[in-house]
Amino acid sequence: MQVVVVESPAKAKTINKYLGPGFKVLASYGHVRDLPSKDGSVKPDEDFAMVWDTEARGAARIKEIADAVKGSDKLILATDPDREGEAISWHVLEALQAKRVLKGVDVRRVVFNAITKSAVTEAMKRPRSIDLPLVEAYLARRALDYLVGFTLSPVLWRKLPGARSAGRVQSVALRLICERETEIEAFKPQEYWTVAAQMRTAEGQAFEARLAELDGKKLTKFSLGNKTAADAALAAVKAGQFTVEATEAKPVKRYPPPPFITSTLQQEAARKLGFSAQRTMQAAQKLYEGISIGGETTGLITYMRTDGVQMAEEGLLGARAAIRADYGDRYLPDKPRHYATKAKNAQEAHEAIRPTDFRRRPQDMHLEGDLGRLYELIWKRAVASQMEPAELERTTVDLNDTVAGRTVLRATGQVVLFDGFLRLYQEGRDDDADGEDGARLPKLARGDRPSLLKADSSQHFTEPPPRYSEASLVKKLEELGIGRPSTYASILSTLSDRGYVRTEKNRFFPEDKGRLVTAFLENFFRRYVEYDFTAELESRLDKVSAGELGWKELLREFWQAFRANTSEVTELRVSDVLTALNEALAPRLFPVPADAAPDHDPRACPSCADGALSLKLGKFGAFIGCSNYPTCRYTRPFGTEEAAQQGAIPADGTPLGPDPDSGMMVTLRSGRFGPYVQLGEGEKPKRTSLPDKWRAEELTLKQALQLLSLPREVGVHPEDGKPIVANLGRYGPYVQHDKTYANLSGVDEVFEVGLNRAITLIAEKRSGARFKKGGAVAALVELGEHPDGGPVQVFSGRYGPYVKHGDVNATLPKGADPQAVTLDQALALIAERAAVGGSKPKAKGRAGAKSAAKSGAKTASKAGTKAAAKPAAKPATKRPSPKRAAATDSPA
Repeated sequence: MQVVVVESPAKAKTINKYLGPGFKVLASYGHVRDLPSKDGSVKPDEDFAMVWDTEARGAARIKEIADAVKGSDKLILATDPDREGEAISWHVLEALQAKRVLKGVDVRRVVFNAITKSAVTEAMKRPRSIDLPLVEAYLARRALDYLVGFTLSPVLWRKLPGARSAGRVQSVALRLICERETEIEAFKPQEYWTVAAQMRTAEGQAFEARLAELDGKKLTKFSLGNKTAADAALAAVKAGQFTVEATEAKPVKRYPPPPFITSTLQQEAARKLGFSAQRTMQAAQKLYEGISIGGETTGLITYMRTDGVQMAEEGLLGARAAIRADYGDRYLPDKPRHYATKAKNAQEAHEAIRPTDFRRRPQDMHLEGDLGRLYELIWKRAVASQMEPAELERTTVDLNDTVAGRTVLRATGQVVLFDGFLRLYQEGRDDDADGEDGARLPKLARGDRPSLLKADSSQHFTEPPPRYSEASLVKKLEELGIGRPSTYASILSTLSDRGYVRTEKNRFFPEDKGRLVTAFLENFFRRYVEYDFTAELESRLDKVSAGELGWKELLREFWQAFRANTSEVTELRVSDVLTALNEALAPRLFPVPADAAPDHDPRACPSCADGALSLKLGKFGAFIGCSNYPTCRYTRPFGTEEAAQQGAIPADGTPLGPDPDSGMMVTLRSGRFGPYVQLGEGEKPKRTSLPDKWRAEELTLKQALQLLSLPREVGVHPEDGKPIVANLGRYGPYVQHDKTYANLSGVDEVFEVGLNRAITLIAEKRSGARFKKGGAVAALVELGEHPDGGPVQVFSGRYGPYVKHGDVNATLPKGADPQAVTLDQALALIAERAAVGGSKPKAKGRAGAKSAAKSGAKTASKAGTKAAAKPAAKPATKRPSPKRAAATDSPA
């Protein structure tokens, strides 16, 4: 018997069918060990010893694999073909060595790039040993990220209240977003004008030409800087008669883009499908793991975490066959087109993302939702990459004024002579990308005299650089050589989860918290958020994976300087930090207007006579306040004064209208914790903050009055006559009766919920009926079938969202999006829960249930202790090193 270990239970079931009898395929459910999320898991003073922890889920998987290995003669580690997959195989091997079950067992590592029968069986013929340099690169990366996070984050907590944490790559991504926002704030639009003429040939064909020269001078973008200049130029054009002086037709070839890699797939799915990076990777994972075709689960695409743009020979042949069948030989190049990756040390042994079988055309697969749309994108891109280039003709025509000779018009256009790959696929562009296509021009020859139909001038203003979208940010990170494509999705989601950025209309906006963290890091840890330094560190990690640099040597060099920097900052007082940030951020927080008087003080408090504005820290983050507090209570949000007043919220508030009941004015104001509404004036006027998703610039008087009316009495409970109220709280909207609180679905429901609905919610909260088995609660998400049969579903429970299979319920991690959880993640959580007794106790009554629970806990504890006894007995520093682990592998 040969034991095969893969990552996913879905893959395990499929691959077991491919390999047949004599093989037992088990799933590791991802990593079986990890660094505990506490200080001391990486020990720099002990030569960077790393303490790995095996949680209950991992222990259950290791026990299952160990039991299977005891009766086998060969162990095949077949986890994913990337750095993370190599690390998972190494962890499994280390854990099994600790259990002493590998005596006489031949250990091999195999990788396959697609989950198809041919790919798997071919991979089994080419085993190798674990790639130790790749494992060491993983260890170095994990240690670096851990040391930065657990060393830098406590400094942030102490020096910047409200800050969450910082990370090695996420902080650089955040800096990019914040710098772009600063550029936008500092941007001053510049006016310019253009003059365009509508022309018509003698044959009646119309085209447009633009003014290119005036009085012998070529016009630049800003040559016509105002209406006066534009009107003069327009008059000169209208007075002219034009003759074609020169024409130039230039043939151009446009070549197809290469097949997708991870980053380009994320970018294109964002542009064309509106997918986030995380959504793209979840759909790609499902396509990789496959669907049932003819009763056999088959992967539809090759592995989706890759930097390689090349396709295997079978892929090239498949794409060319599809081109010949669908478009004919005219669209098929004489030879296959080969692409070279630009990434340094691209993901090892990877090819591009492509269909596993090009005969499976998107329209024939009938895939639903995200899977169908993403598969079509991947199929078209891969096929187009092997098609003939498009042949274009770009034409430029100059028309001279033959009367006064003052003006020259220029018309440009483009003609597609042969569409080539454009017949199937055209790459999307970011909003800020320059377009290359022009209008088609009629046939014009020198000496032709088209007539002038009309001419117009147009006013324009320069625009600031656009905020980053997911696609453009991923592209920028890749250009800078920062991070790895497989990590971009988690980096971007982490920035949002920590409240450092928000997303509006698919664009990243930095929150005040994120901007302050960036300012702090730029001033006190500048080296570690520099783009060149971070990119160079990635290059050095690549050298480790290539076997050219020792991983501990890299860590020693990094840690020595980083620890010294951290020690210096730790000694600073919060007041020292604020002083430094006030100086560093002064140009942005307190800008001097261009027309300011010589004695203008940008920090002068606008509310009192002698106060000075400065940066201050509160429980919820930073704000600008007056030095005369508490005499003067002037505050404004962190940022420029101009930004603070964006949306027309002056210091004394924006009137929204009178309250019809009291006649007092309702105003929208901006405070240290954000916008709020206020009723009237006085010592203690009624105030209410705006809910998170309400935009101040869109607030109406009706909405403000609704907020000021809270808490709202819904009615009286029929049982005791006590009131039921609806309100907004720290954890969102709710209804309350006596001491029972029940959550509402959204802010709007606070103002709409009726008495019957409120009574039902209160009763359900008290009884827990909504969350008991048999309750009439629909699943939030249907994830699919469990390998053992039965549906895997996501529900909303009294303690948060959870996944369910049979009698086993497993709570989702805090902050996890129930709509984004994958089947693999759910299976791992269910397995972990089942390992510690996830089923509901069957004993009747409170005593019986308590006894059963106690017994189950005791058994689980005993089993866990037994499983962990041997590894735990060894000190962390004496655990097998990667080098010793490899010694058990015989050469491939």
